[in-house]
Amino acid sequence: MCIRDLLILGMEKLIEYNIDEYTLKAKMLLCDILKVKKEYLIINDMEEVDSFKEQEFFRKIDLLCIEEPIQYIIGKQEFMGLEFNVNKSVLIPQPDTEILVEKVIEIIKKENKEISVLDLCTGSGAIGISIKKLTENTNVVASDISLRALSVARKNAEKLDADVNFIESDLFENIDSKFDIIVSNP
Repeated sequence: MCIRDLLILGMEKLIEYNIDEYTLKAKMLLCDILKVKKEYLIINDMEEVDSFKEQEFFRKIDLLCIEEPIQYIIGKQEFMGLEFNVNKSVLIPQPDTEILVEKVIEIIKKENKEISVLDLCTGSGAIGISIKKLTENTNVVASDISLRALSVARKNAEKLDADVNFIESDLFENIDSKFDIIVSNP
């Protein structure tokens, strides 16, 4: 089956299940499976897709139909212009949390010294890693009670080349340092 036909069938099924943004989501799934950008789908709409990738596309369409978040299906979410891996061990970083990060960055940039930041209940690490990547002279510690969440956060820090220190902790239980800024959006 070609790209165009796959998208049409995928969108029809999403419409049948009343899935919002069905066009965008079908394209996101197919781009993820084919490892291409959205423009590729338009330019190459008559290109044949192998049967394995076709089956994978419809399997993921089915997951959307049972209301699995697309971010968990494709395993990623963009936040502050950075791409974070996500899975069911972490909450999906939300655009409104970017306001919090922007405010913290604004505060850090006003200071003319090294700043220490604690990202409490880090989850995917989106807040702490973004702060580290988008500021200078900032030491970031990120903590979470969940080892699974910390594993996701560590992988994100490694992928994004962010030097963040991670600590397993139930809130402040294992935190013995002082910080200039404590940020959290659990």
